[in-house]
Amino acid sequence: MLLSAADVSRVIEMAWEDRTPFEAIELQFGLNQDGVIKLMRSQLKLSSFKLWRERTHGQTTKHAKLRSPEVSRHKASHRVKQF
Repeated sequence: MLLSAADVSRVIEMAWEDRTPFEAIELQFGLNQDGVIKLMRSQLKLSSFKLWRERTHGQTTKHAKLRSPEVSRHKASHRVKQF
């Protein structure tokens, strides 16, 4: 799958976010966890990639199946200001 520069940027952003599971990236961009790792390895400096891997390795919030019920899908609540 060929991603645009904007898509690559968004995948990197989502991968760095603690609460975005790999499954969400796969659903949106078709990249499974291994694909995300390969993309991150190719796009980041080695030191940044190592830092990212340390943060995500074994992190339960990056895997939907391991997530706590408290880390549910957060939906912004939009309220209309009433006057």
